[in-house]
Amino acid sequence: MSYFGIGIENCKTGVNLGTLWRSAHAYGAAFIFVVGQRYHGQSSDTTKAWRQIPLYQYENFGKFHENIPHDCMLVGVETAAAAVPINKFFHPKRAVYILGAEDGGLSNAAKEKCHKLLILPGVWCLNVACAGTVVMYDRLIKRDKEAEIKFPPIK
Repeated sequence: MSYFGIGIENCKTGVNLGTLWRSAHAYGAAFIFVVGQRYHGQSSDTTKAWRQIPLYQYENFGKFHENIPHDCMLVGVETAAAAVPINKFFHPKRAVYILGAEDGGLSNAAKEKCHKLLILPGVWCLNVACAGTVVMYDRLIKRDKEAEIKFPPIK
């Protein structure tokens, strides 16, 4: 069995949180989270994803890191030399993806604790909610491709 959670460290706006929540609902996340709280409310979760997917809020990265589910890999989405390009990235069965705010990226503490870092293609950084959506979509299509390889359709 597999599951994943996704969230933002130092989320700048509620719209980013709402959009990520909506995407997480669409792509099958088990939970979302925020580390630190810079935003005030949100309005872009038009699907009312909060009814289906819990939001966990952590005061700081240390509190968040203490509460990562057992046997989950922490995967940071970051522009860093050590990051693996998403097209070559193998998504772990149980993962927690953490994204940084557009204006600061992930904290050094977060980058140091991540088991893996992954980077998205492009010349510019994406909006944090859009970046999260790309990661979840990539996870979904690669899972489906893996299933096709292991279990070909019966003719």
